[in-house]
Amino acid sequence: PATEVSAHYLIAEDGEVLSLVPEALRAWHAGAGAWGATKDVNSRSIGIELANTGLAPFEAPQMEAQEDLQRGIQARWHIRPERVIGHSDMAPGRKIDPGPRFDWQRLAREGLAVWPQNPVDDQATVDFDESRFANAMAAFGYTATTDAGLLLKAFRLRFRPLFEGPLDTTDFWMITDLAKRFPVDVNAAWA
Repeated sequence: PATEVSAHYLIAEDGEVLSLVPEALRAWHAGAGAWGATKDVNSRSIGIELANTGLAPFEAPQMEAQEDLQRGIQARWHIRPERVIGHSDMAPGRKIDPGPRFDWQRLAREGLAVWPQNPVDDQATVDFDESRFANAMAAFGYTATTDAGLLLKAFRLRFRPLFEGPLDTTDFWMITDLAKRFPVDVNAAWA
């Protein structure tokens, strides 16, 4: 707590998992940020750090260790796949990890995270704009900022890594699908 820097786990490139803080205790991995209504992510999460700059591919043993560790954590704490986020999701502009090379689709295929499915109807993709994109982002959980540029950057870092350019229909249908299937407040509807 004195340095406010720690994590529950660190996974080395070779897949070695180091337990640093017991899961029942608070670690200081997230810092300032938010996900949905949660403003103190450190107190409501288990932090896994990966030894990687985020710009290099993640080694197979490291991803396998991530999956095994994550399966256990999610089972012990009853964490749904849509509640698995990266630091870049909860602190856009301040954090970029796990980075554009992290294989979120792999975790989704394993049922450990979520990924957008088929596009929504054509009419919904025609009527997109920054305001509707921001509303869908907030409905899914991106509540740490209202800055449209940072929202788009954070979204693409996870769901369209290395893609550049202005907001487009693909961004919009992807977040629309996620917001409808996985609203951060399960009691709220989004349209």
